[in-house]
Amino acid sequence: MRIKRTTPRTGPARRTRFTAVAAGLVAAAAVTLPTAHADSAQVSRTFGASALSAASAAVLEADVPGTAWSVDPKTGSVSLTVDSTVSAAEIAKIKQAAGGNAGALRIERTSGRFSKLISGGDAIYATSWRCSAGFNVRDASGAYFMVTAGHCTDGNPPWYTNSSRTTSIGPTAGSSFPGNDYGLVRYSNSSVSHPGTVGSVDITGAANATVGMSVTRRGSTTGTHSGSVTGLNATVNYGGGDVVYGMIRTNVCAEPGDSGGPLYSGSRAIGLTSGGSGDCSSGGTTFFQPVTEALSAYGVSVY
Repeated sequence: MRIKRTTPRTGPARRTRFTAVAAGLVAAAAVTLPTAHADSAQVSRTFGASALSAASAAVLEADVPGTAWSVDPKTGSVSLTVDSTVSAAEIAKIKQAAGGNAGALRIERTSGRFSKLISGGDAIYATSWRCSAGFNVRDASGAYFMVTAGHCTDGNPPWYTNSSRTTSIGPTAGSSFPGNDYGLVRYSNSSVSHPGTVGSVDITGAANATVGMSVTRRGSTTGTHSGSVTGLNATVNYGGGDVVYGMIRTNVCAEPGDSGGPLYSGSRAIGLTSGGSGDCSSGGTTFFQPVTEALSAYGVSVY
């Protein structure tokens, strides 16, 4: 599934978006996702770096929504995950685009549909949708902000702590989506607290993900769930031109409303919930924006 807004970005025909929340506002849960089923076609030989790059570019050029992929130089393959909406004809289209490099594609199927998730740690509300706050941060001047998903901040809305939208948090201060999936919200209401925690966990630093790393996600829809990092540098095509790059892939579940919420490992901030497939009953695959990229882009740090 794609995690979507509950209202369109550019008119009534636009996809709806799920809500996301930051650390300290509302907690969400994630669960271990089921293992994807490999397609019968397996990589039969090792491909070099140029062939892998060409195969990856061909998947992007094919532009099939519901696909996510990353280059695995260790196995000499491109790991391509397709959700339940991708047809056999669309897989054939991807292979045709890859041409002589089609053998480099290791295709796996996963249940559900890739979608952008909007909700997270604590619930935060825009004009007409809800999201989750990721991590509270501050800049060199001491001003306070929160980072969340860019598909939540898309359109630069103001933010509130409650569904009736009577208690202001502050304005969107930055947004990057698609391509990336991170955004920045400034705390302009001094009466709203902004602790440097995710629930009761004190976040003291940020780190890059590694394959096999144990991680936990919080979100306002599903609460707290744990799992592990299963891949890095994934490209995800949510459809409609919404393609994101450099994502962390995990087997931690998430659902609509969990977007923007925090992914962390111990006391270290790791990522922001972007989207995925499945749910926290049957499992699925979830992708996260690396938080270190967002912190660097905005010149802010966790505390």
